[in-house]
Amino acid sequence: MKINKKILAVIISIMTIILLVGCTKTQEIKKDEAIKIVDSYNREISLEKPPERVVSLSPGATETIYALNSQNSLVGRSDYCDYPEEATKIESVGQITEPNIEKIAELNPDLVIASAHFSKELVDKIEALGIKVAVLYGEDSFDGAYKNIQDIALVLGKQEEGTKIVDGMKKKVEEVGNKVKDLKKPSVYYVVGFGKTDFTAGGNTFIGQIIDRAGGDNIAKEVDGWNYSKEVLMEKNPDIVVLSDKYDSKSGFTTGEGYKDLRAVKEGNVYELDDNMLSRQGPRQADGLEALAKIIHPEAFK
Repeated sequence: MKINKKILAVIISIMTIILLVGCTKTQEIKKDEAIKIVDSYNREISLEKPPERVVSLSPGATETIYALNSQNSLVGRSDYCDYPEEATKIESVGQITEPNIEKIAELNPDLVIASAHFSKELVDKIEALGIKVAVLYGEDSFDGAYKNIQDIALVLGKQEEGTKIVDGMKKKVEEVGNKVKDLKKPSVYYVVGFGKTDFTAGGNTFIGQIIDRAGGDNIAKEVDGWNYSKEVLMEKNPDIVVLSDKYDSKSGFTTGEGYKDLRAVKEGNVYELDDNMLSRQGPRQADGLEALAKIIHPEAFK
């Protein structure tokens, strides 16, 4: 009986060692497993480990990098990457669509993150230098924004943080929806550009979708894209006008020929908004939705 106990103890010890070795190997495989994502050009991007040096040409990606608390890896940015303000201290490599490739090479990044405006030709030029490029831009929807954030989080080794950001955005989007869903929708015109030519957010744009989610009736919902007719704007005569808080847009619009006669202008319902919160695919888009909903339905947020 004693012998059997000894044998049993040996067997248990051997099995324990085998299990521990097996677990160790599994952990090592997971640890050494390459990071893989498919970018907007349907290319598989593979990295052995999270990049230590990143150049971001995408304002939305830059905002995401800061939200993930990974800004220490950021060594370069585009001229348009201006949020948070701290990002402006990072060295610029030029415009989104025409970056200084020599400057990028000097910064010696492990990865360049670009957005939808980046051409395949530029991707090839940078990758010819031995630098990996990921063009990351999801579909024009909140689901697209969520995926984009999660892809960047995966690349940077911050999946848990990325999930928290997305969960917070989803919660805010749901809360806004619940507050405005039963309210009457006032007509809304979103100004992208005005003057000789008028531009707005058509029904098939993400901003157009956000107007609807914020409880507004987009007067351009039947239009695709961004071009709009000033004559139709005068005819629709919206209840609310929303425009950028930059470039003194409100002053120019409210005193402009034709625009000054709109009901929204006469009744003081022209509002400014940080348009980057809506147009940049990143963590602030849910905040942009909430800000727009507060303009359209202030009574729902008292």
